[in-house]
Amino acid sequence: MSKRVPDEPGNMEMDVISVSSSRRGSENSTYVHKVGKPPKKTLLTEIGCIVKETFFSNDPLSNFKDQPRSRKFVLGLQAMFPILEWGRQYSLSKFKDDFIAGLTIASLCIPQDIGYAKLAYLPPQYGLYSSFVPPLIYAVMGSSRDIAIEPVAVVSLLLGTLLQNEIYRRLAFTATFFVGVTQATLGVFRLGFLIDFLSHAAIVGFMAGAAVELANYTNRTVLPCLHFGCQIHWKKEVFWVPAIAPMISIVLSTFFVYITRADKHGVQIVKHIRRGINPISVDEIFFSEEYLAKGFRIGVLSGMIALTQLEELAPMKDYQLDGNKEMVALGTMNIFGSMTSCYVATGGFHSTAVNYKAGCHTAVSNIVMSGVVLLTLELITPLFKYTANAILASIVISAVINLIDIEAMTLIWKIDKFDFVACMGAFFSVVFSSVELGLLIAVSISFAKILLQVTRPRTSVLGKLPRTTVYRNIHIYPDAAKVPGILIVRVDSAIYFSNSNYIKERILRWLMDEEERLKENSQPRIQYLVVEMSPVTDINTSGIHAMEELLRSLEKRDVKLVLASPGPVVVDKLHVSKFHEMIGEDKIFLTVEDAVKTCAPKMDLEP
Repeated sequence: MSKRVPDEPGNMEMDVISVSSSRRGSENSTYVHKVGKPPKKTLLTEIGCIVKETFFSNDPLSNFKDQPRSRKFVLGLQAMFPILEWGRQYSLSKFKDDFIAGLTIASLCIPQDIGYAKLAYLPPQYGLYSSFVPPLIYAVMGSSRDIAIEPVAVVSLLLGTLLQNEIYRRLAFTATFFVGVTQATLGVFRLGFLIDFLSHAAIVGFMAGAAVELANYTNRTVLPCLHFGCQIHWKKEVFWVPAIAPMISIVLSTFFVYITRADKHGVQIVKHIRRGINPISVDEIFFSEEYLAKGFRIGVLSGMIALTQLEELAPMKDYQLDGNKEMVALGTMNIFGSMTSCYVATGGFHSTAVNYKAGCHTAVSNIVMSGVVLLTLELITPLFKYTANAILASIVISAVINLIDIEAMTLIWKIDKFDFVACMGAFFSVVFSSVELGLLIAVSISFAKILLQVTRPRTSVLGKLPRTTVYRNIHIYPDAAKVPGILIVRVDSAIYFSNSNYIKERILRWLMDEEERLKENSQPRIQYLVVEMSPVTDINTSGIHAMEELLRSLEKRDVKLVLASPGPVVVDKLHVSKFHEMIGEDKIFLTVEDAVKTCAPKMDLEP
């Protein structure tokens, strides 16, 4: 040990040299860190952590902490009605942008909504009704500033194919009511994470199939105008061109049909749109009788499809949204909508994209759109009498063509072939069967993939990268070298009852394959099997039993089991089950490098 003497440079130099030598000595020595045991948690603490991470992962109540009761009341109102929060900072400059955005999406939504209503076999005014009341409710309760609320083509097609009978309109309102109940229930009980089980690949395939089905559905009337509609749509460099194209198409086609009286020569027209605002429809909702079950089933299905539309809008946002709050807002607006002659409304992909590009700041753009729809219902609907059905079909196709995302499908194929199977399964199910079956297939394939990944997790043999202490998969890193006498296997999953037996057998198979290879090459046998457990986030009773069976199988082969990098949850359960006593505390290491350093000197490497 050196002692520094002030104002003597020579002694200071000696001090540095001494410290450096000490550091080099410590670096050359082998020090093995012990695996720490996590603090014990009570059952209630464990349950509380699980509930919090499952239902309150975004900590929605954090703003309420340490606040007086009056402030909590205000925060509660703002959480339920976000307009009370952002409305306080609202300004005239924001209104100008929102006003322009609202006019833009109104010019897009009005002709689309008339076409969507016809898809749903409803009178055309019901499409406009659904873009009047729901956007107003969403503007008060919704937290997204970009989403444009309107009926959407996929849900309209689903309703049109499932509810064709004499009491169709009442069933449509019943289904819309249960759409709202489904969405609001998922939001109130914070069950929005259930939508995550529907994979992005399945949604892409489902939406593409729905777009093709919509094209086939409207093909009978769209041929004369299809080229014009698509050409207008694909001028993407100026967003407002495709935004106002539908309204221009409506005006021009209606004018030419009227002056040429084309309706007298076989051109089908809208004929009549009821004038005036939404009539009350509470008495047209079935809460009993034989149609309640059918309305409920279709309502739940339509609600799930509407939520998949919301999922696809997520990448468009550059701010955080609480999905559960959004579901409450969407559900509430559909419940009220069902009572005011509206059918299912949600965030329209095309309209939301236009709203975003138009520079909207808040949900006031939805209020402006609703106001324009109100004026249309009161003043302009008679002018739609001579609008050709063909142009409505063209508008529908040009609106949904973006749902066929070839780029996304190509990327899915490159990244994950099983995801591509899910995508194509959903696509062909919708195209060759029905929207309902397509959604069922999409959900089934998504669950099948989850089950496959859980029951058959990946395992790999690791080797040491040259000049490092890092161990990686030898099939990915050819330079990674195996350690003589030691087999290192990594398990890339939690170990549960569903996969524990497979993991045990797969590890033993790695061992047998390695032993055969070593025997053929007259190399030293395996004496230690190191299981790298850093990816193992959890282990249950079945997993512990599988590890015990693995330990006994290895003892019969005179191979010692070593664990490396177990996480805190795994370490805790190893101690609770007393497995750490079976394997020995000296066989559990913080890193693979520590395990190799400790085991290597103890081996007899004679062939």
